[in-house]
This record gives sequence, C-alpha cells and structure tokens, in this order.
Amino acid sequence: MDDTIIAILRSGTPLIYVTLAGVIAQRAGIWHLGLEGLMIIGACATILVITATGSVAIALSVAILLCVLTSILFWFVVEKLKANQIIAGLGLTGLGLGGTTFAVEAIFGSQAAVSAPFGLPRLGPWFGSFGSLSILVLLMPLFVFGMWLLLRRTRFGLRLAATGEHPFAARSVGVRTDLIRLSALMIGGVLCAIGGAELAAGSLQIFSTNMTAGRGFMAFTAVIFGAGHPIGATFAALFFAIVGALGIRAQLLFGDRVPHDLLLGLPYIATVFGIWLSAKLRGGTRAISNFGELRDS
Repeated sequence: MDDTIIAILRSGTPLIYVTLAGVIAQRAGIWHLGLEGLMIIGACATILVITATGSVAIALSVAILLCVLTSILFWFVVEKLKANQIIAGLGLTGLGLGGTTFAVEAIFGSQAAVSAPFGLPRLGPWFGSFGSLSILVLLMPLFVFGMWLLLRRTRFGLRLAATGEHPFAARSVGVRTDLIRLSALMIGGVLCAIGGAELAAGSLQIFSTNMTAGRGFMAFTAVIFGAGHPIGATFAALFFAIVGALGIRAQLLFGDRVPHDLLLGLPYIATVFGIWLSAKLRGGTRAISNFGELRDS
C-alpha cells in the first residue's frame, strides 16, 4: 500500500505544482497552454546546473529565473502584441521542448539522458518508507493552501479575479490589469520551475528529452476539471496521478495479459475523460465555454 501511495505522490507532486500555475493564470483570464514548455525548461535547467555546479540551490534559482523570464516573454506576446493565447501557449511549449533538446545536444553532443550526481533533499529516515521522497512533496500541501489563500483571501486575489472576469470594471477602479496578469504569469513560472525540478531531480535525478510527456497538458486539463479552483484542480491532478500509478501497478500484476501500450495510455485516457466530465459540471461548462476567448486588455 505504501508503495502505491509513494508512486502517486511522486507522479502527482510535479503535476500539482504545474496545475497551480495554470490555476493562477486562468484566474487572470489566460488559458496557459505553455505549461508543458515551462515545466521541461525547469526540469532541464535543474539537472544541467546541478551537474555543472553541484549546488541544488543554484540549480533551483536558475530554473526559476529561466521560467520567469520565459513567462515574461509569453506575457509580452499575449498582452502587448495581442497574440492569440492558444497559439502563443503552444509556441511556448514548442520552444521549451525544442530548446531543451537543442541545449542538451549542444552541451553533450548527443540527445542522451543526462544524469545528475544527486537530486533534491530527501525527507529522510524520520518519515519511514516515505523518506525517499523529496522535500518538495512535503511542501506541496503548503503551496496548495497558500494558493487558495492568495486567490480567495487577499486583495491581490480579488484584483486577479476581476482582471480575469471583468477587465473593464477592474480598469475603471484603477487596477492595472496588464501588471496583474504579468504577476500571475511570473508566479506561474516559479511554480512550473518547481514542478519541473521535482520531476527531474525529485526521485530520478535525470533529464531526458521530452521527459514531461504531456504532463503540462494534463495540468491544463486539471485546471478545467477543477473549474479553476486551486483545491478542485489539485484533486483533479491527483486523480490523474492515481490513474498513472494504477497503470504501473497493473503492468506488474498482469504482465503480458493486458496490452502494454494500453496501460501506458491510461493517464491520457483519464485526461480525455476529465475534459468530458468537466463539460457535464457547471463549473467545467462555464470554463470550457470561455476557453480560447481573448480577454480585452
């Protein structure tokens, strides 16, 4: 039982961090399809900098800096150049996937996986069988609660909601909607960097090209499934993680009796199911009905 819970936490923690980034962007009126690109930038930067400097703190700082700068670029393209959010987000994802592949090949001369000598700090023996998990797993509930607190109980959260839902009304009372969106995307960049770092250095201590494998899009789906609420989106992300863990367990139990590709595809099947189910719920229907609409800036 513990092994299953550990597998869920390992796969679900990076997904939850990136989902929170999607939530805060959605609250600002931006449907963030660039989560995948930011996540893999964070993963790549973490492993490469650990390998080069031997410092986790420096690696996390560089990963956060790169993801924040990339988020500012995304904001400039969407907010100032008035580009379509969906196209710009997909472009950001392509930039992240292609850019990290190019970086690894330029530095190491091939696209082979890059191993780091060590990863993120572990919880340690005090946590028993869960001691192999990284410290970011322990901090994850605090980030979820902090996001709920930020969005629901602060002035910034109220301005963020007004920016996403009623930008004209927000500007009429003096709210700088462009700066609010910039702040939301920058916070999202930090969360994506942390999610990418957890994915690459939390348990694997390795980076390989395209290792995010669609997790950014799963996070985006979790935002829709959770109707843009941090708690609901977190549970949606955990649902996808549980399905993925059950798929791994099924491979061990059933072996060749069930097609291997089907078991590997379970998280993606669950993603499609989540989109369908969200269309049946009031919150999901409202979210999907606004999908792709460009907020006036």
